[in-house]
Amino acid sequence: MSQNTSSYTVFTGKRVLLDSTSQVAPATIYVDAAGKIARIEPEYSPEGASLDAGDRLLMPGVVDGHVHINQPGRTQWEGVVTASHAAAAGGVTTIVDMPLNCIPSTVTADAYQQKRDSFRDGMWVDVGTWGGVVPGNALDLAPMLDAGARGFKCFLCDSGVAEFPPVDEQQLREAMTELKKKNGLIMFHAEMETGATVDTASDPTAYTTFLDSRPPNMEVKAIDLVIKMCREFAPHVPCHIVHLSAADALPAIRAAKAEGLPLTVETCFHYLTISAEEVPQRSTEYKCCPPIRGQANRDQLWQAVLDGTIDFVVSDHSPCTPDLKLHGCCGASLPASAVEGDFVKAWGGIASVGIGLPLLWTEGRHRGLSFQDIVRLICERTAIHAGLRDRKGRIAVGLDADFVVWAPEESNTITADKLHFRNKLTPYQERECVGLVHQTVVRGTTVFDVSKQDSADWDNKFSKQPHGQWLDSPITPRY
Repeated sequence: MSQNTSSYTVFTGKRVLLDSTSQVAPATIYVDAAGKIARIEPEYSPEGASLDAGDRLLMPGVVDGHVHINQPGRTQWEGVVTASHAAAAGGVTTIVDMPLNCIPSTVTADAYQQKRDSFRDGMWVDVGTWGGVVPGNALDLAPMLDAGARGFKCFLCDSGVAEFPPVDEQQLREAMTELKKKNGLIMFHAEMETGATVDTASDPTAYTTFLDSRPPNMEVKAIDLVIKMCREFAPHVPCHIVHLSAADALPAIRAAKAEGLPLTVETCFHYLTISAEEVPQRSTEYKCCPPIRGQANRDQLWQAVLDGTIDFVVSDHSPCTPDLKLHGCCGASLPASAVEGDFVKAWGGIASVGIGLPLLWTEGRHRGLSFQDIVRLICERTAIHAGLRDRKGRIAVGLDADFVVWAPEESNTITADKLHFRNKLTPYQERECVGLVHQTVVRGTTVFDVSKQDSADWDNKFSKQPHGQWLDSPITPRY
């Protein structure tokens, strides 16, 4: 090869997948000093390579567009160091933080800046944030977009935290009127009250007691409103449904997409890998909102993932301390009046950042999921959703050199030592999977490597220095 390659960092492998339309094939990738991909050659060239993936699969780094980092303000729940460590250990090279559960909520430009400042020097992967839509902050949205927020999230029901109240239709219209001026994205926690209540005569430690209080029609009602508002503001305000759980809403979603509305939908790893029938009594680590539903519902979600109705899959990593889960693990001290394992009163949220790749592959490979599907669902489309299509989600010249090297055939039991988020309470403890991440590369720098021993540069398989950056680059078009 005649061109001088000494100024590049070189990555090579026998099995490389560049994007969702490519085939797995040998490739060598040359990365410049800025962490950008400079050249790709269709050959395996291990001599002089900084990282030789060999027979393992090298593909784009995962982009998780739905993570609750809880910083500043609730770092006992999580924090950027532990969240980004957990991400890196799972091949996730980009995370986008949600605007709530941190204090202050990210609902003003000042709060956005506070979050950005608090994350400085603590990011092992690249990090961006969504802003929030709450009553009365419509005029704060454009300044947040100008500052770098990737878009906005709102709730159509109680969020669980007082500092992030829900919006009604009129408040939503006010916000979307402002977003229309900027083509700003709005995302919806799509549940609305329908009169369902908790049966107080039922056992609160039984999962069905909680599940019956959040029926599918709560999601259907909310999604009907989302589609109505999407139609009213189309094509100027892209709309997105976060964490779809209820398959009953799929017909309305399919019809809206067929109409050409700018509507996208995500679901989560837990809705695709767990069924309500599997949830043990008192196991509040399984509680989330909207809830994990039955096996037949899960099968319909999978069909929607495979046929493209659901655009992508995220973690919705939403941790808290074990006492708020009313769970006795990890030495948690529960209030005297609390019932251990009370699904009704426990905090809702599932911890899972960084373990989605093996979860999705283990379940999906039996349903016809391909490697190309994985890249489409957790790399490409999540990058487009976050307005990062010119930087993330694919391996292509000019994009950031974000890679994951993993062994799809290798057994992987999710043990506590592999969970790097702060609170280890998760329904996936001891789950048997296939697919193990070996290296994670962020803009040309390896930040996680299972083969590394502690040294001056490495600590517990992580680079000692954080190499992540805050993402505030201009938003690329989503449609």
